[in-house]
Amino acid sequence: MKLPWSGELVDDWCCFLFVWANRIMSQNAIITDSLIVPECIFRPGTFTGLMTLYESNYVKLLQLIEDFETFMEKGPERIISHTDLDCDLQLELKLKEKYTTTLNLTYLLYVEDEIGVNVPVLDPDLTIRVYHDAKLIEVMERLEEHRHQKLHELHKTHSCELDARWKNNMMLNKWLDYLLEVGHGFSICSEA
Repeated sequence: MKLPWSGELVDDWCCFLFVWANRIMSQNAIITDSLIVPECIFRPGTFTGLMTLYESNYVKLLQLIEDFETFMEKGPERIISHTDLDCDLQLELKLKEKYTTTLNLTYLLYVEDEIGVNVPVLDPDLTIRVYHDAKLIEVMERLEEHRHQKLHELHKTHSCELDARWKNNMMLNKWLDYLLEVGHGFSICSEA
């Protein structure tokens, strides 16, 4: 099969899709993670499955942050996304390095304390690392303490390192799906 933009020959349809998806991603176009063609067969809970999950998280974060590369270079240290369908979402730039960026993604909730003052509660307070060269994202900190009963139960059943990474990154993956569905998004133009 011949690639339309370069005339390069590829072996099969899967290879064509993989090359095409990488070309689109490199141009910062919106792409769904369903177009990610794994280079090997993977199963949930495996290392190769985890790497595919990291790649899926990257694709979804690209959709959440408008003009991703510019935002990573010139964006504010902290920005808040507002939508009528959900709580406020905060994105904080923790650390920028040559090939990685560390971010914190959390809901910005307010709870009344003992004396009746609204205090901010960050939940689920996720620290994530973006690997720009590999186009991957992983959750950095293990979620040990949970306010939600189901997440607490999930943590008890998945306690080894691979299971914990799988669980944390699957949670991020599903949360990113939800955030996109309810209309959250970050842009340099929407700085608070």
